[in-house]
Amino acid sequence: MTRGIDYGNLMHQAMRGLIREVMIRTAEHGLPGAHHFFITLNTQYPGVEMADWLKARYPDEITIVIQHWFENLAVDDQGFAVTLNFGNQPEPLYIPFDAISTFVDPSVEFGLKFETHVDDDDEDEDDDEEAPMLHSVPEAPKAGEVVSLDKFRK
Repeated sequence: MTRGIDYGNLMHQAMRGLIREVMIRTAEHGLPGAHHFFITLNTQYPGVEMADWLKARYPDEITIVIQHWFENLAVDDQGFAVTLNFGNQPEPLYIPFDAISTFVDPSVEFGLKFETHVDDDDEDEDDDEEAPMLHSVPEAPKAGEVVSLDKFRK
């Protein structure tokens, strides 16, 4: 017997697909105009690949910026690889889409935030449901800052 339609999981998949499509277009055509991305990710997520020194510096979470200088952007079904500059040192990264907690393009005031929620009806289960939250970004965010729509609700 099914419990119903899992809208949270369906939205999660759709928003990860949106990020994938944006990254594919960026890999193929570069960043148009003023577009750029702030991407926050869980550095402990399985499949995240980064230099040991970088993971030691950011043991839980890092926000990367894809803007002026990036190389070797390649996208697959599970995530993307990119080389970024950290203190004048190019470093290759691999980021599974499921490791991403926020994706922001401040040039067009667009942002996605994936939050983990526990369903009150399923207190006996250990499963957390991760549901994407759409966010409007009113001004260019500072590194690591995510603006929530809840801030503007009455």
